[in-house]
Amino acid sequence: MAARSNRFLRRALAVGCLLAVAALPTAAPAARPGALRAAPADATDARQVTVLRMLQMNLCNSGRAGCYTGRAMARATQVITAETPDLVTLNEICANDLAVLRRVFQTVHPGRTVVAAFQAAGDRPSGNDTRCRDGQRFGIGLLTHARAAASPGTVYAGTHPTQDLADPEERAWLCVDADGALLACTTHLSASGYRVALTQCHHLLDVILPGISRDAGNLPTVLAGDLNLRAGHDPDVRTCTPTGHQRIDDGRLQHITATPDITICCRTVVPMQEATDHPGLLATLTIGRSRRPT
Repeated sequence: MAARSNRFLRRALAVGCLLAVAALPTAAPAARPGALRAAPADATDARQVTVLRMLQMNLCNSGRAGCYTGRAMARATQVITAETPDLVTLNEICANDLAVLRRVFQTVHPGRTVVAAFQAAGDRPSGNDTRCRDGQRFGIGLLTHARAAASPGTVYAGTHPTQDLADPEERAWLCVDADGALLACTTHLSASGYRVALTQCHHLLDVILPGISRDAGNLPTVLAGDLNLRAGHDPDVRTCTPTGHQRIDDGRLQHITATPDITICCRTVVPMQEATDHPGLLATLTIGRSRRPT
């Protein structure tokens, strides 16, 4: 039991793991559709807003699940290349998948500093990480790009304190603060115990993320992932969505939810051509520079 507690504490610690592949150029690159950009403020409003495109994908790429096709990575590459998102959240991937998609992400953001983070799901029987069929660590990932080459970039990650004891996989969460402008997070909640998924959702959105955001200066926060909960079903995902948060979904289990200082618009469900059992979920986020009150 002590070993398990220590392992949870190690997982929950925030660690800096900015992965930079190129320094920013002296002059900012020309804006293009989907590029991270600051909208000009008028003379009566000193605030600025940041607009970015966000893509959530569940690739079912462990090699163990029935939804595995072996084609998900090729389709994910196509979607990232075509849609040029500024932020990509990934569920059910192997550790090397993140490295491959990081290179694709860099090609659509040349000259930007790319941040990539991965968090493995725990494996209760072994006390180690869940593994893909080929032995790689299995879990969730996130890709984004920072506005400054010298940005420290901080990753926060852990396992949910409530787990489905009938499932050996211990579900995880992951957040990245790339440059002090946005706390971007992802998770993959319990698939076999819907009440467990609801409890995990409540704790993540009510306790974990507000605590991280507060410690980081009340950062605007967005969470995307396969929550294994639906709107209008029992249990209803809307019951764990905090008051004032916006939320969109893919019509099923994937959701994007954001704090009140972020506006979500332009929802698009991206076909994955049967390469995985979930579509991609694409949205545009408009992030205000103002902070929520402490």
